[in-house]
Amino acid sequence: MSDHDDVRPAARRPDDRQARTRQRLAASAGVHRVRRPVGDGTREEFDLHYVRSGPRGATPVVFVPGGPGLASVTLYRQVRARAARQRFDVVMMEHRGVGLSRVRDDGRPLPPSAMTVTAVVDDLAAVLDHAGVERAVIYGASYGSYVAQGFGVRHPDRVASMVLDSPVLTAHDDEETRREMRARLWEGSRPETENAARGLRELVARGLVDPAETGAVAQAVYETGGAPLVEAVCRAVAAGRGHRTWRWLAELGASETTTPRPFVMEFDLAGVIAFRELKYRPDPDGLPLDVPHGFLELARSFPEFAGEPFDLPAALPAFRWPVAVVSGDRELRTPRSVAERVVGLVPDGTLVPLADHGHSALDSHPTAALRVARLVRDGQQRHLPHEAAALGALRRGGAMRLVAPLVRARLASERLLPRRIPDPTPGEAGGRG
Repeated sequence: MSDHDDVRPAARRPDDRQARTRQRLAASAGVHRVRRPVGDGTREEFDLHYVRSGPRGATPVVFVPGGPGLASVTLYRQVRARAARQRFDVVMMEHRGVGLSRVRDDGRPLPPSAMTVTAVVDDLAAVLDHAGVERAVIYGASYGSYVAQGFGVRHPDRVASMVLDSPVLTAHDDEETRREMRARLWEGSRPETENAARGLRELVARGLVDPAETGAVAQAVYETGGAPLVEAVCRAVAAGRGHRTWRWLAELGASETTTPRPFVMEFDLAGVIAFRELKYRPDPDGLPLDVPHGFLELARSFPEFAGEPFDLPAALPAFRWPVAVVSGDRELRTPRSVAERVVGLVPDGTLVPLADHGHSALDSHPTAALRVARLVRDGQQRHLPHEAAALGALRRGGAMRLVAPLVRARLASERLLPRRIPDPTPGEAGGRG
């Protein structure tokens, strides 16, 4: 056991119902399994699952979701069905420690020592071996983009081309995230965000919101609804009629990591990678629009940051295949500057800007994600920059498209409730201010 395994996540034990669900899903059409080493220093193995769908023939596309913790088999069923209708040969691996790939033969969860990016990358190579796939298009979204790049480092001969959707480049990208978020939504560096920034500054100055929550709330609202929705939330809170919506937004992102949803999102074990290798624990500076503070408390249950598995900035210049880098113009979690840096590092990189889009096209705009994947697979990635407007105009899909309508509906319902009198600011209460 390493020095960093003494802090263990409270990995839950599967109950009988989950075991039955696992058996049923594992027997579903297109689901396969391959034996893989647990990786805890023993010879023990476990069943790693993957799903393959669509017609064979063209170069397969391997989709690697974000997280870590997002499942593949159930969560992306509709995306795969849509891809199959478009004649895609799709492979998706169930990440170790998640869903169908969560447990050992005796039903116990994999140990924290089994959770490393390198093991995940090699799992993916084993899946391609088992599926008889020599080379594939590797499409990684968010955290999955780090896995995709790591796959390129360790298994370059297996990559035909690559799509990096909302790419993660280093464990220290959060510093760029904070700079970009504050530039847009605190300083109002863009004409379209000036009013939103003014509204957020007013809320903090009047003491109406906790500054530590502004980053999580502003990120979720801006990425899904743009600056106008940020303005609407600020106006409602300032008027005493938006506090319930603010609280819901502040807790929205944290629920994904603190409340496991079996076979959908299971961060309780996969999160070891997030903290030990990718530095998800933030270093807050105490100012508004900081990186989400929810991870500070969560970090107590996970190992400390021990170092990255790859030096991607040093490795990317050796990538000898086409790389398309997808970046939304409202992206705050993995800012455009990171995407541009990736494009500049690879020899054959193409930036794919998506208008009116936030994070991870695979999750929030799968129609555009499949279009990008098709062009890259067919060797037409050079056409992507010219299709930016058309890609942004494609019909949206994915659960994230519901966030903005839900925010508007919640604000509308609060207008029907008795007005909440805002708490006085410290100056108004007679304290220092």
